[in-house]
Amino acid sequence: MTDLAARFRKLWDELAPVGRDERSGGYLRYALTEPELWLRNWFREQAEHRGMPVTGDGNGNLFAWWGDPQAGAAVLTGSHFDSVPHGGAYDGPLGIVSAFLAVDELRAAGVAPSRSVAVGAFVEEEGARFGVPCLGSRLLSGALSVERAAELRDADGVSFAEALGDRPTGADAGLLGRFAAFVELHVEQGRALVEQDAPVAVASAIWPHGRWRFDFHGEGNHAGTTRMADRRDPMLTYAFTVLAANKEARLRGAHATVGRVRVEPNATNAIPSRVTGWLDARAAEPETLHGLVDAVHVKAAERAKRDGTELTLTEESATPLVAFDGGLADRLARLLDAPVLPTGAGHDAGVLAAHLPTAMLFVRNPTGVSHSPAESATDADCAAGVTALARVLEELACR
Repeated sequence: MTDLAARFRKLWDELAPVGRDERSGGYLRYALTEPELWLRNWFREQAEHRGMPVTGDGNGNLFAWWGDPQAGAAVLTGSHFDSVPHGGAYDGPLGIVSAFLAVDELRAAGVAPSRSVAVGAFVEEEGARFGVPCLGSRLLSGALSVERAAELRDADGVSFAEALGDRPTGADAGLLGRFAAFVELHVEQGRALVEQDAPVAVASAIWPHGRWRFDFHGEGNHAGTTRMADRRDPMLTYAFTVLAANKEARLRGAHATVGRVRVEPNATNAIPSRVTGWLDARAAEPETLHGLVDAVHVKAAERAKRDGTELTLTEESATPLVAFDGGLADRLARLLDAPVLPTGAGHDAGVLAAHLPTAMLFVRNPTGVSHSPAESATDADCAAGVTALARVLEELACR
């Protein structure tokens, strides 16, 4: 094991137990809950250890500065700590740990930044607690209003403002204006790097994607006394919609997933009165995505008429096609001699790309599995990611 890989492992092991579920092996690091708050404190301690002052933006996002926080043309890097339910260890935290180690590498080499470098930790990137992905970066950039954020509540009825400890401040053009570029390092969420036998890649684009909530209303009734012919069962409409989404996505070469459902009253011996399902849909082109969602909506509505149920469709979030800054991506690909890959996953980088030159680095994931305990990366590849990020920061902030 190289010295850098050993230092990565030492730092990584400090995070590994936090929020880990012993039964599944996955992580429960929901935004602003105890495990994620512990990691945020760890972030502050790591910054203090390096003499990097930490600032917040009033939306839950944290920034540790190597250089003057008020200076312009700074280079931002970092990622997020929060996870999906029972998610993997690397999605998010890898970008933060790698950023601190990249700063260490540059300092050890005697490199001084001519521009400030900020390591960012964005809040609620996964949207697992409050339902809106990339919540912190959307607030910071103005893509989401404070009023909309104030309405967000978790499954226990806790509002985002209550969890944050104050009403979010929203868009901060002054802070965004101090950044000249953003580079996010992330574990790859696929097997392209395994197939190309490369430890690191540069991202080209993020597929357009979004989340849509399907609310199916029917008539709650007794499971044992209600004749099949008399039922208005929203579960039937919901089940048909899941199958329709799968079929329409396959026909279009797109992705459709219904991974979350809520049933009322959620009793074994009761016909549901309401079923709510969340559709995650993604495609390479916006037209394909819109066609997919429209087709699913039409089929669900037709089925609802046959079942005697009612359907309401609500768009909860939508992200357009994000093509990362072509000049920056090409520059980094040449610098690192790395392949260039698209991705179907959303990231804070996708939100910030509308406001400043943005790029992403991917680190090889041997399993290709993400949002699962099976997500992984070797220490050697993580060290290669740190080295790549250090070279990028040197190129962008130290010349």
